[in-house]
Amino acid sequence: MFREKFYAIDAHCHVYPDAIAAKAARATCRFYDFDDPANDGTIGRLLAIAEESGIDGFVIQSVATTPHQVEDINRFIAASVAAHPGVLYGLGTLHPDCADMAAEVRLIVSLGLHGVKLHPDIQRVALDDDRCRRIFRLCADEGLPVLLHTGDRRYDYSNPNRLIPILREFPDLQVVGAHFGGFSVWEEATAALADFGNLSVDCSSSLGFLSADKARQLVGRYGASRVMFGSDYPLWQPQHEAELLCGLRLSDADTAAIFSENAKRVYHLQ
Repeated sequence: MFREKFYAIDAHCHVYPDAIAAKAARATCRFYDFDDPANDGTIGRLLAIAEESGIDGFVIQSVATTPHQVEDINRFIAASVAAHPGVLYGLGTLHPDCADMAAEVRLIVSLGLHGVKLHPDIQRVALDDDRCRRIFRLCADEGLPVLLHTGDRRYDYSNPNRLIPILREFPDLQVVGAHFGGFSVWEEATAALADFGNLSVDCSSSLGFLSADKARQLVGRYGASRVMFGSDYPLWQPQHEAELLCGLRLSDADTAAIFSENAKRVYHLQ
């Protein structure tokens, strides 16, 4: 079991205020045509999982579907982190249509958040759109990593063809491509993206869809020093996702890097 051997940080968790959490979690499942979520999306349930599972920390975030949600989400994430220091670490959110993007970025920095999460498919804007380029320039200037939902066969917002121009144009921006860089297009994404040194990936919403052999190949192509553990809470059970990672039977050094060391480095976690 991983809890006896590794310090673990789940670097991809969606959380919501209690009043809307269950509804928001179900809506995310419907977006992907998944069954009901494994958890309710609340902070309380995530903290209970920490006690049950031995996972030591969680990087939490949420996605703004409209510009007016941005400040409220960022303050909610920051308040949740402040209430549970050393267990929760936060990413801010931005929306491509924010009226004063620079001010929103300054707020994220002032709140002590560790990066920015964007979901091009839900926000319905291509990664290489000029509105996103404005976000990437501001984040690069502030040293804020950007966690991106990447990949989906159904859309053309976040697939590798959209990400490649960004990785080339912003070599000083640390990008994290969720879902091994391309949900449902894993092999194509790895072939197209693995050589970009400013890209890391997480394994959220992937290990349950891939054979162990295929997952090991993806880790090998990116290199274990560029892969992070993530569960996509509340969609899946973090404990089960951690067990799937252990089931890859990577070396202890590689497993330790994926479970926490890479997240600590990329997101500047204490």
